[in-house]
Amino acid sequence: MITLILGGVRSGKSKLAEQWAKDSELNVCYIATSEPLDNEMSDRVMLHRERRPTQWGLVEEPILLADALLSAATKDTCILVDCLTLWLTNLLMKDDDALFAREKQALLDVIPTLPGKLIMVSNETNMGIVPMGELSRKYCDEAGWLHQSIAELSDQVVLTVAGLPHVLKGNV
Repeated sequence: MITLILGGVRSGKSKLAEQWAKDSELNVCYIATSEPLDNEMSDRVMLHRERRPTQWGLVEEPILLADALLSAATKDTCILVDCLTLWLTNLLMKDDDALFAREKQALLDVIPTLPGKLIMVSNETNMGIVPMGELSRKYCDEAGWLHQSIAELSDQVVLTVAGLPHVLKGNV
């Protein structure tokens, strides 16, 4: 079962994903893609850590997400990835088009092969105006294309708004 949960900042997407991971009654492996490089991001990471059950496994992987998924996946595991857009940002900031293309394709190739349950969280950033600045536009374009590709591979796609899940694909 592959689930993609999209939403804006503080929309409740991570909380929903964490609840669904708990409800799966499987072993949970949380794959964190963030790199807390400043105090504000460190505070955000701490909020997520405090909410998670202590028995969950944790893998911190900002770049090699496909490899982390392959290592963590078993038929008895629910993997929760939080979040794809932070992973995308990490890749774009490397300013290495070959690395970006390789890691994105590796992710898309590995997702349908994984045993167990996979829940991926990502920020929906493309509901406003086209941003100023080349990097911001590239980020929005790549996020949109990534979401479309992953949604196609997913059994469920949910958009979270104000803490409420809106099913776009599949059943909840």
